Amino acid sequence: MCSDVAICVQGISKRYEVFAQPQDRLKQMIIPRLKTTLGLKATQYFKEFWAVRNVSFSVRKGETVGIIGRNGSGKSTLLQMICGTATPTNGEININGRVAALLELGAGFNIEFTGRENILMNAAILGFPEETMKERMCDVLEFSELTDFIDQPVKTYSSGMFARLAFSIAIHVDPDILIIDEALAVGDSRFVAKCMRRIKDIQKRGATILFVSHDVSSVRTLCDRAIWLNHGSLVEDGDVFPVTGKYMEFMFKDDEKPNEEDLSTSHNESLENKEVEIDARPVTHWGSHKGMIRSASVCDSQGMRKDSFEWGDSMVISIIAHLPPNIPREHLSVAFSIKDLKGTDLIVSTTHDLDRLMLPEVDSFEVSFKMTNSLVPGKYLLVAAVENREYHDTHYFEYLEGAHYFSVLSEDRLFGMFQPKIDKSVRLV
Repeated sequence: MCSDVAICVQGISKRYEVFAQPQDRLKQMIIPRLKTTLGLKATQYFKEFWAVRNVSFSVRKGETVGIIGRNGSGKSTLLQMICGTATPTNGEININGRVAALLELGAGFNIEFTGRENILMNAAILGFPEETMKERMCDVLEFSELTDFIDQPVKTYSSGMFARLAFSIAIHVDPDILIIDEALAVGDSRFVAKCMRRIKDIQKRGATILFVSHDVSSVRTLCDRAIWLNHGSLVEDGDVFPVTGKYMEFMFKDDEKPNEEDLSTSHNESLENKEVEIDARPVTHWGSHKGMIRSASVCDSQGMRKDSFEWGDSMVISIIAHLPPNIPREHLSVAFSIKDLKGTDLIVSTTHDLDRLMLPEVDSFEVSFKMTNSLVPGKYLLVAAVENREYHDTHYFEYLEGAHYFSVLSEDRLFGMFQPKIDKSVRLV
């Protein structure tokens, strides 16, 4: 394995034997051996389930990789094999460095031991010296905020306390490789934010991180790269933004099939006096009625499409839609989002929320969102969408991520993500 590679996974697969009833397990242990001894064809009393099948990838030292996929896609099984808590049926895994892992809740804990005893036991399992761990005990307790409970058996802990203890141990054993499998999903928001800050600190120190989460925005924020698994197989491995975009497209695809005549009408009819303006390089483009969005752009106050803006300029988001006649307007919404190049939503607005705007009953119309540009200098992209907001789960007729790429400039040095115009004053007290 190359010296700059932290994790190398080559063709690994994991097969489980699923028995319909307990007695089948006993039959499988005895009968096939007897038949083989007698020269007969062996009988199989189980069904094969391949949790992971022929997956290969490598992770460089210092890289942060997100692993995404819906429930049952093999993410946790893959991490268990990398950590050594599960053995691959086929393939090979090479690890270069100390691994600290937060797998399923309570993994690696003895519930009869106290929190303090579990800290020392986990450190020993990871090859971390006991004396050094004792010296860091105060730091572990301070981060976990479990000082009052640390000498109680962990079987009395809540799920959130389990997560606090596990994360605190993992970050204080100087891991070369940190593996996190949805362990932060049970924490309160304040502690999760605290953990995310610490993960970024670990990144800066050059540690390698494997991060599993269903929260695509967290994956985009933390990770350089994403690996998408589905039904145990690797679907895509690449830059985090396009891979997560395709995953979102896959997850939000609706079973509803559009009427072919409606789609043909939407694509073929032209709009009077308006040029179709959609970037040819969208990150993702999907929905049940693709083709409804004819133009989506960021314009100046005169309605002219621009690729760069100064901070404080007037900005107009223009979306032109052509709707098939069978789509009702009652729950229809036109929406936009401005994202950074890692895919984080910075500004989101729709015609459905807050000051609701009813859309006209005509086939073609333009929706404009006017605002003052408060974005700090940088590069951004526009998302345009047409939605059905009748139910809690939004249905997307069309979702176009990357309809227009643009940049913001400023002669001043600005911090944060936004710098709105703020009235400032001072008074003597």
